[in-house]
Amino acid sequence: MRQIIYQLTEDDLTFPSTELALSEPNGLLAISGDLSAQRLINAYHDGIFPWYSEGEAIMWWSPNPRAVISFNQLNVNKTLKKVIKRSPYKITLNNAFEEVIALCADAPFRTDSTWIVDDMEAAYINLHQLGYAHSIEVWHDNELVGGLYGVAINGFFSGESMFYTKSNASKLALVAMSQHLKSIGVSFIDCQIINPFLASMGCTEITRTRFIDQKENELRIKVPNDFWAPKILTLTP
Repeated sequence: MRQIIYQLTEDDLTFPSTELALSEPNGLLAISGDLSAQRLINAYHDGIFPWYSEGEAIMWWSPNPRAVISFNQLNVNKTLKKVIKRSPYKITLNNAFEEVIALCADAPFRTDSTWIVDDMEAAYINLHQLGYAHSIEVWHDNELVGGLYGVAINGFFSGESMFYTKSNASKLALVAMSQHLKSIGVSFIDCQIINPFLASMGCTEITRTRFIDQKENELRIKVPNDFWAPKILTLTP
C-alpha cells in the first residue's frame, strides 16, 4: 500500500489516524499546519507530537514502536537511592517553566542543533500558561541545575525534553515526575523516542497499538484541581 504524508491546513485542526504514519521515516504522519494551542492539544490527545529543525516545515510524528517508561520498570538503582536520601537538591513543580525549556534548548551536553526552535519554545510556553505543559525543576543553592518539561492531557503525560548541569539532576527530575503522576494512578510516561539515557532509566519500546491503548486509559484519569499547582516535591527513595 502506497504511503503518503498528509498536508495539514491552518483551518483544520484534526489529524489523520496514527495508523497512517510512514514506516520510513518511522512515524512521520503529517506536515505543515501550525503550533496553535488547540492543534497541539489535539495532537497529544491522539498520541502525536511535533519534531522538526530550524528552516523545516512543521513535522508531526507517531513512531512505531513507541518509547515509554512504565513506573513499575523505572530503574532507581542503589546509587540513585542514596542520592535521593542525602540529596542536596530541592525539587519543585511548575516554578520555572520558561527557564527549564530555555535550558533544554541549549543544554550543555547537546552536540547537535536543537529541535526546540524559537516558535516551538513560544508554543509550549503558551501551553504552560493554559495549564497543559508542566515542568519539574531541580535546584542547588538556588541555582537551576536540572529539569524536564512535557505536556499533560488529563492523566496522560508526554515528556518532551530534559537537561542537567549537575550530576544526577535529570534523573531526580524524572523520578519526581514519575512519583507525582503515580500518586493519582498514572502508570507510565510517554518518552516518544528511546535514547541511551532513557533506556538506562528503564525506558522500553512498545508497539504503537499498545501505546494508543495505554494512552487512552491514562486520558480517562481525572486530575485533581491543584495537582499541577506550583509546589515543592519530596522524593521517596
